[in-house]
Amino acid sequence: MTYLVPLPVVMPLLGAALTLLLLGRPHAQRWVSLTVLTATVAVSATLLVQSSLHGPLVVEVGGWVAPMGIVLVADQLAALMLVVSASVTLCVLVYSIGQGMADGHEETPLSVYHPTYLVLTAGVCNAFLSGDLFNLYVGFEILLVASYVLLTLGSTENRIRAGTTYVVVSLLSSVIFLIAIGLVYASTGTLNLAQLVDRLDTLPDDLRLLLQGMLLLAFGIKAAVFPLSAWLPDSYPTAPAPVTAVFAGLLTKVGVYAIIRTETLLFPGGRTATLLLVTAVLTMVVGILGAVAQSDIKRLLSFTLISHIGYMLFGVGLTSSLGLSAAIFYVVHHITIQTTLFLAAGLVERRGGSTALDRLGGLARLSPVLAVLFFVPALNLAGIPPFSGFLGKLGLIQAGVDDGGVLAWILVAGGLITSLLTLYAIARVWNLAFWRTPHADMPSGDDAEQAARTDGAMEPDRGGSGQSGAVLPKLMIAPTLALVVLGLALTVVAGPLFDLSTDAADDLLRRTPYVDAVFPGGAP
Repeated sequence: MTYLVPLPVVMPLLGAALTLLLLGRPHAQRWVSLTVLTATVAVSATLLVQSSLHGPLVVEVGGWVAPMGIVLVADQLAALMLVVSASVTLCVLVYSIGQGMADGHEETPLSVYHPTYLVLTAGVCNAFLSGDLFNLYVGFEILLVASYVLLTLGSTENRIRAGTTYVVVSLLSSVIFLIAIGLVYASTGTLNLAQLVDRLDTLPDDLRLLLQGMLLLAFGIKAAVFPLSAWLPDSYPTAPAPVTAVFAGLLTKVGVYAIIRTETLLFPGGRTATLLLVTAVLTMVVGILGAVAQSDIKRLLSFTLISHIGYMLFGVGLTSSLGLSAAIFYVVHHITIQTTLFLAAGLVERRGGSTALDRLGGLARLSPVLAVLFFVPALNLAGIPPFSGFLGKLGLIQAGVDDGGVLAWILVAGGLITSLLTLYAIARVWNLAFWRTPHADMPSGDDAEQAARTDGAMEPDRGGSGQSGAVLPKLMIAPTLALVVLGLALTVVAGPLFDLSTDAADDLLRRTPYVDAVFPGGAP
């Protein structure tokens, strides 16, 4: 089954090339994109099953033997990330197609949307499967190029400004990452992750700490951890709703994945554990305080996104099997729930004409379906029992209590405070946007539809469709509902998912399954 390993990268790239050849044929582009992402979900699920049964699956690209060639490795962690990310990107694609069709456009507004979206998917999958540092860097660069195009769709002033900030920050992290790669190669003579396991252990402690710190800095910027997260709230909310959703759900988690992979495989022993724990509590608390102060739903969700990255760092910083497995579980949960909430925010913008809380009201009565689509994942994000958010936080708290250290107890307290403030922020959104009397300036009918097209639609307005903003498009409702159901399913299958996360965490901490899969006869 190793022949399946490259497909999550190859299929989206081939799909991107095909959709470029189909410029001017939007229906064909849509079907190609849907087919490719559906196949990617199926392949990713197969890889997850196979890696769970038989251990990591390895492919030496082009037949070049490791460590000379590029190696792709699908272990349980990588395969799990592939399944979740592919499922999310498929749902967001359906949402964006539904949004364009609801606006009455028979032509794709920017013919590069589908190719760019598929390239973004390929970049995410490549990052998860990369078996060497330089290929991981390539994955991040693919993400950067594709995400900049998607972020600036429509070429509005706000989007260009936000895109510029995003690119500058991303390039800075990429330069730091590239310098770290150069230093690693100069110190060890290799960039293959499995080969680095032994070679890094022979380096002087100070040099290892320098390399570890530079990689953490690069990945910390990409993951938007405090104090490296100031760029995110100004960048994500300006993009169209589907773009914001996929960015919020996936891009920062690629940075978190890189932290998990390098901290466990390359730099075991917890030398940066204190730094990670301090960063985790600051990210949680500062992020949620920023969310509480917001008066716009998209910006509020952007700050909660930053805040909950702290929970993942909490688990990594504990350096225990329970902490790491809870962190992996929470990554899966957060990708799903955060994406769902941003899609729901796009529906709020379409129905209410804005995401500003002082311009909304009465949505629970005006659109009960929308109210449910927001309410359920919002409770999940806040960690209300018995949802997966509660179970993930419970696992992290248990890991912190088992650790028993002072910093661990501070993280436990910080996690509880963050969860309560998240509930407060979500309750405030519900009260102002859904529960109170509709605001006098809140548009309705065609006014709401026109406002949604102008402010957040994927496609620029080319004339009214005659649709009422009071009726939300089914192709936007359906993928949002699918993600809500997926979030609920995480609760139903929490036991098996925690078992899978524990197995993945144990393999990461032991390191030998990964190394033996790449070098069956031992690393050279």
